[in-house]
Amino acid sequence: MPAPLRRSLVALYRALADRGMNTGSSGNVSARTRGGMLITPSGCSAATLREPGLVAMSLDGTTARANANPSSEWSMHAAVYAAHPAAAWIVHTHADACTALSCLNEGLPGFHYMVTRFGGDDVRCAAYVTFGTPELARAAALAMEGRTACLLSNHGMIVHGRSDAEALTGAILLETLCRQYLLARAAGAVRLLTPDEMQAAHERFKTYGARPR
Repeated sequence: MPAPLRRSLVALYRALADRGMNTGSSGNVSARTRGGMLITPSGCSAATLREPGLVAMSLDGTTARANANPSSEWSMHAAVYAAHPAAAWIVHTHADACTALSCLNEGLPGFHYMVTRFGGDDVRCAAYVTFGTPELARAAALAMEGRTACLLSNHGMIVHGRSDAEALTGAILLETLCRQYLLARAAGAVRLLTPDEMQAAHERFKTYGARPR
């Protein structure tokens, strides 16, 4: 496996810890490869993860070397890659605000126009399923249909991107929006944007950042 890919994956996992989005051995990250994916190992932390510990495997669970120990959530990553061809990098975290909202068994509604950055008018919450199971993998992939992220009930969140930077930015944005939504709810009734307002945001983002001609 190319050394730059391994370095980037380790850096991504450590960046999440540096931002307080993962603690201890919680969460995992992966990158799509020609033969499947490269994923963090089970039980690692930002302090203990090293490039040789990353696990190369196919999407059916076959590992490239004997006695490899991939993340317990490898099947969830595999299911997302299989269902979402645009996914090249995946971040799964137990970040505080995302996890708190998921424990209410609620998704993130369209309270802010930035919610559209995940592909729709909301971010769904997948029903609770025991971690590390094929059932959770299927639930996550389904909840992400037409989206680049979802919450996982009583668990956390998962985001995919076309690059490591995009996956990290998506994870940070989702955590920020969940925190803002929970703060707003604690203060009173939250005004949700209307379908027309959300559609206007989708349209605006089609040209956002483009240089004027």
